[in-house]
Amino acid sequence: MSENNQKLFTTPFSAEYWSLSLKEMKSVKVLVIAALLTALRIAIKSAKIPIGPDLTVTFGFVVNALGSMIYGPVMAAITSAVSDILGAVIFPSGAFFFPFTLVEVMGGVLFALFYYRTKITTVRVVWGRFAVTAICNLLLNPIALYYYYTFLMGKSYAIFSLPRIIKNLALFPVQSLILVLFFNAMLPITNRMKLTHAGDIKLRIEKREIIMIVLLTLVSALAVAGYYLYNGLR
Repeated sequence: MSENNQKLFTTPFSAEYWSLSLKEMKSVKVLVIAALLTALRIAIKSAKIPIGPDLTVTFGFVVNALGSMIYGPVMAAITSAVSDILGAVIFPSGAFFFPFTLVEVMGGVLFALFYYRTKITTVRVVWGRFAVTAICNLLLNPIALYYYYTFLMGKSYAIFSLPRIIKNLALFPVQSLILVLFFNAMLPITNRMKLTHAGDIKLRIEKREIIMIVLLTLVSALAVAGYYLYNGLR
């Protein structure tokens, strides 16, 4: 965030919000931070912690969320695209497919819409993580995978895969808690560096927040169950 303007917004639906996000690209400090976070995101992309069969936690999303909070949706879109493309070059795993890059860009933009130039709260952090899980992981990424397997691999692929959906729903509470703890540690530092201007805050994980995470997970699970039940009755 630029040092010259500390204005916060309650929503991103403002021309000034997007104008200030665009101006972040003129800040040398922000550009340096963006380059460092992009490099870090690429470096830890393959780092994983197993928490169950075929279930692992990765940490690239926390770097993505931090960067989006600092420099907003415009720079977040650029750095997400750069990190995905460079990551595919440095750590290749299959053919490069540009729609996957677009999903990464959407993830960075969504994080920015929830975290950039606003008062950071535990509820907002959780909603930001939920938006990325629902829109990117459960909707856009499966569509990209469908076209990848259909047109590049010549194989069939089910857009709605119950195991993949369950995996994402299982990871959502863990990722939300990780993100809250990470922001708790980083916000005092970014505030002192005048990269963010959220003030002296302490994110708490209390009963209300835990209930919210559980309810969001249940809502997603019920939506998935309803979809499969509807298809089974057709």
